[in-house]
Amino acid sequence: MRHSLTAICVSALFSATLSAIPNGHAAASDDALRVCLDENLPPVSVHRRGKPESGFDVLLAQAVAKLLQRPLNIQWFESKLDEDSSPALEANALLSDGRCALLAGYPLTKDSLVVPGVKTAKLPDFDGATRDDRRRRVTLGVLAPSSPYIYSALTIVLGSKARVRHIGELGDLAGLRIGVESGTLADAILMNFEKGRLIEQITHLVRGRDDLLGALDRGELDATLLDLRRLDAYRAIHPDSHLAATGYYYPIGANRAYVGLASDPELIAAVNRALSDLEANGTIEQLARTAGLTYLPPREPIVLGDVLQQILQK
Repeated sequence: MRHSLTAICVSALFSATLSAIPNGHAAASDDALRVCLDENLPPVSVHRRGKPESGFDVLLAQAVAKLLQRPLNIQWFESKLDEDSSPALEANALLSDGRCALLAGYPLTKDSLVVPGVKTAKLPDFDGATRDDRRRRVTLGVLAPSSPYIYSALTIVLGSKARVRHIGELGDLAGLRIGVESGTLADAILMNFEKGRLIEQITHLVRGRDDLLGALDRGELDATLLDLRRLDAYRAIHPDSHLAATGYYYPIGANRAYVGLASDPELIAAVNRALSDLEANGTIEQLARTAGLTYLPPREPIVLGDVLQQILQK
């Protein structure tokens, strides 16, 4: 049971004026800066055939590439929701295969940054992949993260019938009809809260098949706990939605950053300088606002520890 919940937690944590970077190898290079982005993570990164690419991580990658004085080349990839996939290994495979030098939006957790326990891994499906690419395995390297640039939080969202309810903690959900997607971090949190206190109120839905926020909006459910990004994406499509953001954020969340290979420390150092400049002049927050993403600045701890242990202690 502990192993299963740990896998859930790790998988779920996986979405101005520009000043010049001091001269160096990364800044002076004429080579394109190749960045891997998830193709279906609105409003963070979106790639649709026949439509312009969009999202916060697209805008940020453009700003970073400009500071590094390099053209940007985005490698789009597709992340899967199945239980057998490992976002950390897939990210490592993309980087180790040279598909990109950086992968954006990587969750800074203890488990996601360990040296891989296997020597090889398969690539996720990516734009331009061949049949051979889908079969072969890639020898893995060691990952190295940049400084974090945004904080990813879980939030409680209320439907129209519960909009007046004040939510200051999970216990305030007592008496409400709670919906949650099975096998997610939010599911583990709610099911384990105070030794199962909320279990009888919880309805489980299947992500990709059921419409959690739609059911909440229609009044079929009263509340849910989910990634704040998901609420931003839903509101962009449904501007007349009656969903209410409570402003409550679960105290365990993950900073997100770029991740590259430890074999290229100069690139990571240059990216860190770029991110520092962009954060200092407010550009990162402005880019998030432009993309329709709620911006939460990075916070301590920079790298999240044992997620499951922290959940079970709540």
